[in-house]
Amino acid sequence: MTKTDAGERPADLEAAIQELKREKGAVILAHFYQESEIQDLADVVGDSLALARAAQEIDCRMIVFCGVHFMAETAAILNPGIPVVVPDLEAGCSLADGCPPEEFKAFIADHPGAKVVTYINASAGVKAMSDLICTSSNAVEMVKHFEGEKVILAPDRHLARWIGRETGRDDFIVWPGACIVHELFSAKGLAKLRAQHPDAEVLAHPECDQAILDQADFIASTTGIIARAVASPDRPSIIATEDGVFHAIRKQVPDKVLYQAPGMDESCACNQCPYMRLNTLEKLYDCLLNEGPTVTVPEELAKQALVPIERMLELSK
Repeated sequence: MTKTDAGERPADLEAAIQELKREKGAVILAHFYQESEIQDLADVVGDSLALARAAQEIDCRMIVFCGVHFMAETAAILNPGIPVVVPDLEAGCSLADGCPPEEFKAFIADHPGAKVVTYINASAGVKAMSDLICTSSNAVEMVKHFEGEKVILAPDRHLARWIGRETGRDDFIVWPGACIVHELFSAKGLAKLRAQHPDAEVLAHPECDQAILDQADFIASTTGIIARAVASPDRPSIIATEDGVFHAIRKQVPDKVLYQAPGMDESCACNQCPYMRLNTLEKLYDCLLNEGPTVTVPEELAKQALVPIERMLELSK
């Protein structure tokens, strides 16, 4: 019998999830921004690039993707024929949602001849119109493949600005999107926190506003931030990204002192992605039990989007 009512779920959800995973031949992929309990149950935990690679190499009967919708789409594109299920279909992304394919198509048409490099935080429809996909781990490297050419960068304007500084280019054509988490860190609050902890190293994600990056000692992807924090276990870190990374860091260096960069509104948990946190253990159990909800991408669209994704993965080896 299908059991989705909270009263009918087993008391030990973690054990039940592990049992269902074995029974159904499922693999759980989870982003670093997921709750710690979900990270601990996952077969692979990583950033967007690591999860894309894992999805490409997966051997299973079903993929359970604990992240946001565009990540599950990428897994479905890379694994035609393998069901991809998610705990909550409403787990979207402000970057992907803020760049509708119809509007992006018109944007491209306004800049004929430009190459399109799209951040992986975009829908399958936007990926299908791209020449190359990038992640925050490899964005600078990917853009360098189009030196001397007009380049459209989408959908994150902060990442685009950082890429420009790293490559020495100021001529990118930029879609004006932003991440609702990384854009809400307070530069004033960070300056105050740095003054309180002068021995701490500030680690920031390139999706942050320039006023945050100007105060950072180290700027990198989620994986890069974790690696940097782990590499200096005795030095405190102030971290400007989603606080799901704290769990990954503390699993390796339990005594590491970590401070979260403050948000503009001290009354909210602005450092937590509301979309990522829609996924819960209860929903993970339900989606394994019911083998749904499923994320699908129309076949022709998937074929078009696969080209720039595979090119990225090949160039990133």
